[in-house]
Amino acid sequence: MTRIARRWSIAAASLVLAVAAVGGGWAVGTIRALDHRLVERFSGRRWEIPSKIYSDSFVVYVGSEISALNLVERLDRLDYRRIDGDVAHAGEYRYQPGRGRLEVFLRSFDYPNRPFRGFPAAVDLADGRVKSISRLDGGAPIDALELDPEILAGIYDQAAEERRIVKLAELPRILVQAVLAAEDRRFFEHHGIDVRGVLRAMAANLRQGRVVQGGSTLTQQLIKNFFLSGARTVKRKIVEAVMAVLAEIHYSKMEILESYLNEIYLGQRGSRGIFGVWEGARFYFGKEPKDLSVGEAAMLAGLIRSPGHLSPAKNPGPAKRRRDEVLRFLLQSGDITPSEYQAAVAEPLPERLPAPEATGAPYFVDYLRGEIEEEYPLNTLTSEGFRIFTTLDPSLQRDAERAVTRGLAALEKRRAALGRKDEPLEALLLAVQPHTGEIKVMVGGRSYAASQFNRVTAAERQPGSIFKPIVFAAAFETEEQRGEGRFLPTRRIADAPFTWSYDGRTWSPENYKREYHGEVTLRQTLEMSLNSATARLAQEVGLERIHDVATRLGFRESLPMVPALVLGGAEVTAYEVAGAFAAIANLGFRTEMSAIRGVLDGEGAPIVRDTLGASQAVSPRVAFLVTRLMQGVVEHGTASAVRSAGLAFPIAGKTGTTNEGRDAWFVGFTPDLLAVVWVGFDREQALGLSGAQAALPIWIEFMRDAYAGKESTPFLVPPGIDSAWIDPASGGLATARCPERFEESFLEGEAPTAPCSLHPEAPP
Repeated sequence: MTRIARRWSIAAASLVLAVAAVGGGWAVGTIRALDHRLVERFSGRRWEIPSKIYSDSFVVYVGSEISALNLVERLDRLDYRRIDGDVAHAGEYRYQPGRGRLEVFLRSFDYPNRPFRGFPAAVDLADGRVKSISRLDGGAPIDALELDPEILAGIYDQAAEERRIVKLAELPRILVQAVLAAEDRRFFEHHGIDVRGVLRAMAANLRQGRVVQGGSTLTQQLIKNFFLSGARTVKRKIVEAVMAVLAEIHYSKMEILESYLNEIYLGQRGSRGIFGVWEGARFYFGKEPKDLSVGEAAMLAGLIRSPGHLSPAKNPGPAKRRRDEVLRFLLQSGDITPSEYQAAVAEPLPERLPAPEATGAPYFVDYLRGEIEEEYPLNTLTSEGFRIFTTLDPSLQRDAERAVTRGLAALEKRRAALGRKDEPLEALLLAVQPHTGEIKVMVGGRSYAASQFNRVTAAERQPGSIFKPIVFAAAFETEEQRGEGRFLPTRRIADAPFTWSYDGRTWSPENYKREYHGEVTLRQTLEMSLNSATARLAQEVGLERIHDVATRLGFRESLPMVPALVLGGAEVTAYEVAGAFAAIANLGFRTEMSAIRGVLDGEGAPIVRDTLGASQAVSPRVAFLVTRLMQGVVEHGTASAVRSAGLAFPIAGKTGTTNEGRDAWFVGFTPDLLAVVWVGFDREQALGLSGAQAALPIWIEFMRDAYAGKESTPFLVPPGIDSAWIDPASGGLATARCPERFEESFLEGEAPTAPCSLHPEAPP
């Protein structure tokens, strides 16, 4: 019989089945409707593939400070499988505590800008540091090891289904054979309905007095999953059979088999279903299908019948018996040898299942979704299987969350001791990489479960004194353009009660605790955060220039042009604060902040995205002079607790406190990392604590963890900067008789040339 004749005979058989199902008068119409429905589904998009959001990758360097347990925890989160023997397959690792040695077979991974091919490596650790890294496939030493990024979340529509489509040609032969052995051994012999299989199942069920076998073919199972409910009715079974036959008329066995292997349900990870053999292999064994052993392939195939009951974690006994049954089928069919069978039945079951997947960094993920949904329609993101690679550093994120939790607990304990009973304190922490604008950490509140309000991007609060460096940037820019010697770090200015008249009104700023210091230098003004002296400086510079510099650095243009602005009297977000100071830390070059590093489409091809805007907000010389003053704030100003806490690397920062202590701020940065911390109440109650008391301790704990075992780089000095050793009292060049001296920075040609007048050199 020819192929066409055989298919028409099959169609005739399906017509008879349809007549039995719905009656002769509707048979032809029913078959046509079912046929149209089938072709429409198979010809269109078969699955809604959620897009996945990934963190940044994690790099381990020789000399970096990290414990073996931290590495093991990270590998567990990445679904690597711990074994006792040699690592032989991607996704496996072995930890030997006695030797301080971790061996891992890295998985291959496609990044937006490059493919990475996995290999086995050994990490030797001692005293909490990485002593050496080497390849296990040759022993060559290497400087660093990159672990694949963590999945933060998926972008789902209605059903939370984890599925990654894989081509049949990409799957190992043993896995396909195992599935056929477990579910449909006569798949290549029947035409959608296996009468012999149905009769065999009925006989087995009668012998056992219960359902022990099913008669459905693999094609019928696929039809049921695609189109039908789970109701066990005669009509549903007949429609299923008709559609299975129609599917075999329209599509090849290989097409049906590939669809089945991507469709099958294999268990749950929390609220998310695991579908398809790729996700199943990753979930149960921490591997891709191509790396499965014979025993693992048999276990995965055996799970199809009942993933809940046959889960190796929940019911290891039934799981092993089902695996061994599939292995016997493979042995009987000649798909494996007796020695392979013996080795496979001796394989241990997976020791654990990964913990239910929880969304990591939920405030960050919400922000990321808002950013990505501006570029791509939501229905595309929930169905096309994009892989979105982000800038988030999971380790830093956990450090930040821990710092916020501990910091708020300490503050609330302190307030309780004072008899204060208020609503819970809130906090935020945002960390960015200054030279790239990449967001590395985002903590939008103390508990996402309690409140999804992201205070980083949505809470508009007065910044207080952390706005003051913007005033100094405007002053140094004026000096750079005019060169009049008016705005030097050593310039002295009055710190005394002061009234600013404007638009027929007056404004009289007051210092903290109404303490004034007479004449002070510009450096001292910022280091001690003196309101009166800062306001006098701002009046000389002019509100228009200050406002212009602020907007160039990243603050909104709608900032009110009133004197109170110069002391942080306008509402802004922490996101704006971070952007502005990242530009200062980056020598005045402003890069738009972003959470997205790259995007791959469902086929793994990079998607070209618009590059983010970048501009020179202020000159490198102006940014450097501001940074130098902010370093002084840390060295011996309002943020000197940084040094007391033992953070010895280069840091620039500024504390901030608003009226009545409603908002406590600290912004601080190194050349490589900037972090903003805010503490306060959502309802803007009086906190009664300064930025140094409430926000700075959280910042210190975070940065201590962030830089543990890492070396910091110094701030770069741009061309056009001179330095000189200065007597702080006179502002002149320090002499041998000056009791104090420090190195000050100036615009080129503006360093003092006269020696200190208060401590002249002794006559010869």
